[in-house]
Amino acid sequence: MGLAMKVWTGLVVGVCVAGFSSPTIGSGQRASLSLAGWDGIAVAQTVEAQQAEADRLYALGGQQFENQDYQAALETLQQAHAIYEEINYSPGIAATNVLIGYVHAGLGQMEEAQELFEFLLSWGQDIRSSELEGAAQKGLDYLQQLAALADPRFAEATTLFEQGQAQHQASQFQAALTLLGQALILFRETENRQAEAATLNSLGIVYRSLGQYQQALTFHEQSLEITPEINDRQGEAVALHNLGLVYRSLGQYQKAIALHEQSLDLEQELNNRQGEAYALASLGSVYHLLGQYQKALTFQEQSLDIARQINDRQGEANSLGNLGIVYFYLGQYQQAITLNEQFLDIAQQINDQSGEVSALGNLSIVYQALGQYQQAITLNEQSLEIARQIGNRQGEANVLGSLGNIYFSLGQYPQAIAFHEQSLGIQQELGNRQGEAGIFSSLGNTYFTLGQHQQALVFHEQSLEITRELGNRQGEAISLDGLGLAYASLGQHQQAIAFHEQSLVIKRAIGARKGEAVSLNNLGFALQNLDRHSEAEQKFLAAAELWETIRADLGGNDTHKVSIFEQQSTTYQLLQQVQIAQNKTTAALETAERGRARAFVELLATRLNADGSNVDIAPPNLSQIQQIAHEKNATLVEYSITVDTFDLDNNPGTETTKESALYIWVIPPNGDITFRQVDLTPLWRDDDLSLWELVQFTRDALGVRGLNLRNLNRLVAVRPRDPQKQKLTDDDQLLRKLHSLLIEPIADLLPQDPEDRVIFIPQSSLFLVPFPALKNAAGEYLIQNHTILTAPSIQTLSLTRTQKQQSPQGDGALIVGNPTMPSIAPDFGETPQPLTQLPGAEQEAKAIADLLDTNAITGNAANKSAMVAQMQDAELIHLATHGLLDDIRGIGSAIALAPDPNFQPEPGQVNGLLTAEEIFDLNLKADLVVLSACDTGRGRITGDGVVGLSRSFIAAGVPSVLVSLWQVPDAPTAQLMTEFYRQREQTGDNAQALRQAMLQTLERHPEPRNWAAFTLIGEAN
Repeated sequence: MGLAMKVWTGLVVGVCVAGFSSPTIGSGQRASLSLAGWDGIAVAQTVEAQQAEADRLYALGGQQFENQDYQAALETLQQAHAIYEEINYSPGIAATNVLIGYVHAGLGQMEEAQELFEFLLSWGQDIRSSELEGAAQKGLDYLQQLAALADPRFAEATTLFEQGQAQHQASQFQAALTLLGQALILFRETENRQAEAATLNSLGIVYRSLGQYQQALTFHEQSLEITPEINDRQGEAVALHNLGLVYRSLGQYQKAIALHEQSLDLEQELNNRQGEAYALASLGSVYHLLGQYQKALTFQEQSLDIARQINDRQGEANSLGNLGIVYFYLGQYQQAITLNEQFLDIAQQINDQSGEVSALGNLSIVYQALGQYQQAITLNEQSLEIARQIGNRQGEANVLGSLGNIYFSLGQYPQAIAFHEQSLGIQQELGNRQGEAGIFSSLGNTYFTLGQHQQALVFHEQSLEITRELGNRQGEAISLDGLGLAYASLGQHQQAIAFHEQSLVIKRAIGARKGEAVSLNNLGFALQNLDRHSEAEQKFLAAAELWETIRADLGGNDTHKVSIFEQQSTTYQLLQQVQIAQNKTTAALETAERGRARAFVELLATRLNADGSNVDIAPPNLSQIQQIAHEKNATLVEYSITVDTFDLDNNPGTETTKESALYIWVIPPNGDITFRQVDLTPLWRDDDLSLWELVQFTRDALGVRGLNLRNLNRLVAVRPRDPQKQKLTDDDQLLRKLHSLLIEPIADLLPQDPEDRVIFIPQSSLFLVPFPALKNAAGEYLIQNHTILTAPSIQTLSLTRTQKQQSPQGDGALIVGNPTMPSIAPDFGETPQPLTQLPGAEQEAKAIADLLDTNAITGNAANKSAMVAQMQDAELIHLATHGLLDDIRGIGSAIALAPDPNFQPEPGQVNGLLTAEEIFDLNLKADLVVLSACDTGRGRITGDGVVGLSRSFIAAGVPSVLVSLWQVPDAPTAQLMTEFYRQREQTGDNAQALRQAMLQTLERHPEPRNWAAFTLIGEAN
């Protein structure tokens, strides 16, 4: 903040307006001058004419004063004063005297001005006129300011102030404090209250930068005491805003919100659009910390709108960066990258190098979350170079800490420690206690991961000591949690409970709901390790309720709900474990449903709602689950994978997290629920495999890995396998292994009639399991004995049935095969290349079209815009083309169509790709969509199910979707699809038709990769 002084004319205009502007004769004076008879009337008219002349002279004198023609102004105002005295008009006398006082000051006649203002002050007090008293006091204050400006100490103080500001910008905090402290002394000596308040404010900002929040509060509160006294409303708004920032840093969020709201009200009252934008941005930041992301986005977007309206490029850049941070925490990485790239672009345009450092740092965090560590390192190195060039030591320390976090994620712990120690050295050099505490916490986490728990405790204790010293409640709570986790790993669970309880108290006090849920989860985990399962269950239930409240705040934003659920799924898994430990198997089933596909369920319920408003739909209870099984006339099989920590080397504190058990619930149409549990520990103890790896190696052995594209909408990727693992290649052995884990434990509970339906509700890696190809000990494939469907949750089955009943029926079939392929860049920076043509898909489409008595659309005719238009009204949609996988975002998964001839794509867009994100917003009438393409059933696997093409089509109104789990060969697929439609025409049953098509294809093409890829999601008929 610069040192702002009110200008001369601003003070004078303010005095006149606040005092006795536009003097007129009131009703009281008019009555006193109106005597009986005509003479009285004549006198009154004479008085009115005199007053009009005096008013004219007063206005002319004011104009001469504004033009700095002080001698002429004095003469004119003296004439006006004489007339006002002659007609005994007090308001005019007072107003003229006030202005004459300022004219004397303009002429350098300070003694005359002083005497006049003192006389007016005494007069105002005698007649109890607050207006006159206030105007006179302002005049006296102004004379003091003029005296201060003439005082050489004022010039010296101003120089010191500006130097202090510059040192703060360079992160030279101690130098800044020294210079600003010297300036404050001189401003106080010259009795310049406004400059004093501004300097106090700047001192508070420096102490906040150092993390010394109590000192910051003291200085901002002193500034806030002065600003109302001198009627500096703008200074008051700034002081309130800065106090809010300190309370935000202290984790006292409700106080911060109250202060920012007061600041916002003042800025709006003053019509200061820039200040209004800053206040809105700060409110957004507090709501972000509270986990209220929708509110955070709203405030940040309002701030951005104002910045753009007033062409405040710096404010625009800051708002873009703030929005990027919120989207990052929501898991919306593409949006976070886009916003931070815009932030970076503006910072470069306006030569804001500190902004460049921040923008590059933000981008590096996003790329780190995406697992693109080299890109994150490169961005941090660029940021570090700029920070060092401009001498931004704080920025340098922040970047070094960020590099430490990246190497921690890479498992390169010595490098992580080295970078954190470099950052720590700078923080200590700068005296930044808060930064020091943060690095201690990071070092504690690193040593914790290394299994050096005693060292971890030392660092967390140092962090705790500093945060308590600073009064930083939020930081204190985080340090307490770190200590709790370290003690838990040492087997000292009672001590862990004590620390987590302290953290919980703080988080509740500051209103940090997300942090409160984390502490409840940690408490439950510690209690679980002490076998206090009932108490642990209550903690997990309380955490789940908080998570659900946070999700509810996101309104109807499905993408945000999916992302935030990823951070919350552990609670539901642990809750199932403690319920199973208490033999509450049906309660655990309800929890399993409560903890999966919630965003999808809420989305479907909202779209089925007549007015489209958000629906608060509760998870199904036991009775409703049984009713769904009855209505579907199917056996439901729900899986849930649990993990636990294991001490593999009898060394407390070096436990490893591994998959521990597979929970399976079977619900037949009669509603008799059975629970089975499979021990997963032999899988990794004996075979050195996780369940995820078993599924992946099975797919590899089948030769069915999908397209490895890494540049679809900039973020498409297929996560690589662990190169250190010994790859298994015997697909028959692997399929039997999966069958032994997933099917054999419940084989006696599955229907005996192969035409009876079995609906699998997978979790995590099990979404990629080729259930039809699982092989029993007798060598029989599962599809030979059962009719199979899948669903993301039991509750979605009820909603897809309602969807089928309520949705309007489309007309006709849309059959697409082998469109002219779009061009895709195989990797970042590479030249786009056309996808390969699929002549087999074209033959498939034509054969199906003949069967359905319609025409297949191929080549250029199958362009994106034309196909999307025809999709809107079709009853059946069949797309035989390439499918592209995005297992990072999910919504970037796409179907390849022909490029539109007149379409001009935005940077990063691909002409011809129909993405899951675009499908999501369609309103389709189709009863069935068949995606005869590779990987169309895959996507980003989340706690909400698979986010990809299948989810988007169901969300768009389609009750049944047939998708593939891998890249399927042309010829067998053509045969399978043709037979599927032939069977469907005969039976009207999608599930039975798929089973028969698979069995017939199996006879001619026995390898599972040729027939087992497809899975039916949703309704069977």
